[in-house]
Amino acid sequence: MESRPWQRHYDYNVPLTIRYPRVPAHYFLNIPANSFPDKPATNFYGTEITFWELRQQVHLMAAALGALGVKKGDRIGLHLPNCPQYIIAYYAALNLGAVVVNLNPMYTVDELKGLTADTGVSTLFTFDMVLPHIRPLCVEVDIPRVVVTRVTDYIDGFGQSTPEELELEQGWHHFSRLLENSSDTPLPRIDISPQDPALIQFTGGTTGLPKGAVLTHGNLVAATMQCSLWGSAFTGLTPPEKRNVMALLPFFHVYGTIVVLSWGMFNCATQILVPRFEIDEFMGILANFKQITFFPAVPTMINAVINHPRAAELELGKKLGLFNSGGGPLPTELIDQTQDMGINYGEGWGMSETTSLGIANPLLGMSKAGSIGIPFPDTDVRVVDIESGQEDVNRGEPGELIIRSPLIMKEYWNNPAETAGQMKNGWLCTGDIVVQDDDDYFAIVDRKKDMIIAGGYNIYPREVDEVLYRHPKVADAVTVGIPDEYRGETVKAFVVVKKGETLSEEDIIGFCREKLAAYKAPKIVEFRDDLPKSAVGKILRKVLREEDAAKKGS
Repeated sequence: MESRPWQRHYDYNVPLTIRYPRVPAHYFLNIPANSFPDKPATNFYGTEITFWELRQQVHLMAAALGALGVKKGDRIGLHLPNCPQYIIAYYAALNLGAVVVNLNPMYTVDELKGLTADTGVSTLFTFDMVLPHIRPLCVEVDIPRVVVTRVTDYIDGFGQSTPEELELEQGWHHFSRLLENSSDTPLPRIDISPQDPALIQFTGGTTGLPKGAVLTHGNLVAATMQCSLWGSAFTGLTPPEKRNVMALLPFFHVYGTIVVLSWGMFNCATQILVPRFEIDEFMGILANFKQITFFPAVPTMINAVINHPRAAELELGKKLGLFNSGGGPLPTELIDQTQDMGINYGEGWGMSETTSLGIANPLLGMSKAGSIGIPFPDTDVRVVDIESGQEDVNRGEPGELIIRSPLIMKEYWNNPAETAGQMKNGWLCTGDIVVQDDDDYFAIVDRKKDMIIAGGYNIYPREVDEVLYRHPKVADAVTVGIPDEYRGETVKAFVVVKKGETLSEEDIIGFCREKLAAYKAPKIVEFRDDLPKSAVGKILRKVLREEDAAKKGS
């Protein structure tokens, strides 16, 4: 195999290889705390905490957890939205050599039960609004330490909650009280190597429990440095004193952990913390800041922001430095719109198993619409035969993307069979079907498991999605394969129509038939008010497939 031919397209500032420091992931908090101690580390609805204060609170929380018996290797569940308490708990856990388990605050009791039991969570950080889920959870799963906060405890003017007010169970701990009663003693010197686990990140399972990707300190350090260097041609132009990052992506998702939280520390940037995405409220937050250095997002967020009635008056082209999209393909129309507004824009691909990074379009160099771009430094990729998974396919032919990189997880938690199935000789099988073009850029054709086989034809739903988005009256759309007696599977489109517009099934099918081979066009269209989405705004095809199957079964 030719060695990394895509590197000829790297921007001038991106190194071909990086010398990663052998430091633990939490070391990055020391950089801004020493260099810019009085600069705000966080801005939470206008309330600021400096980097120096943040580090002090992290050390106090680490000392408190240590006194409660937390030790290296213990799993600490973080069940919090974006708020200062998440950051404090995250870095405190890592300081002790404990392993952070990210838990979506929207999970149900059953979901939490499976994940906390599977990972053996011995300490859980949570908040007042979800206690109706946590109380029954703790009846069924033995979690020795529960730490509760009220999200507004870190907003000036809201007052400080008390354990009595939150009606905490006997033996549970109050976040702010733990800090108040902790002594600032020197932290234990815990030996942490790059191979030690730092984070368990759950990723969608097709059946049963989601799989927990175990990411090491080395993975987090490599990912932080790679994404920082990749974007530094733009973000580095803002002096560190003025740098900030829009923390709208949830920290409990690996994309938010790396590209917002870790990036923010490494780049001495103030993190503008947004615990929920409510578009009108969010546009109000945007209006409060003259400039945003870096704004990582997902396509649904970008779509909502740039098409909002206030977008023009806020002059987003002047306000937003670098817009970064991940978590799903950005429709070409949306890319054109951001560029017409004068916003710098980057798009890439990654997975929980690759510490959220892997392949991206250069920011200054050639950027190809519809392509995920080229691999990051120190990363090898191959495109292999979908059936055998062994031999490389010819250029231009679809095959499964496999990847080898310092970004690749250690293993799946407690799941040797899945680990062996997806990791082979240091290569991770991604399940994504891609095509490599003559310039060594990669385009995702689809997920292996999303591919529709209708009448013997392979249909990639993503291609149909792209066409649906080109219809001027379509706000949101997704295609899935559903069982069909005659063709094996057939194509069904789920469509959300723009407000005030009307569309019929015939309109959609006719529009697709003009732009696609007849066998690819949807045969059935279902109109919806909205589509099910994940925490970071990815449309969940699997849920729609299951709903459709349940309807037929009933």
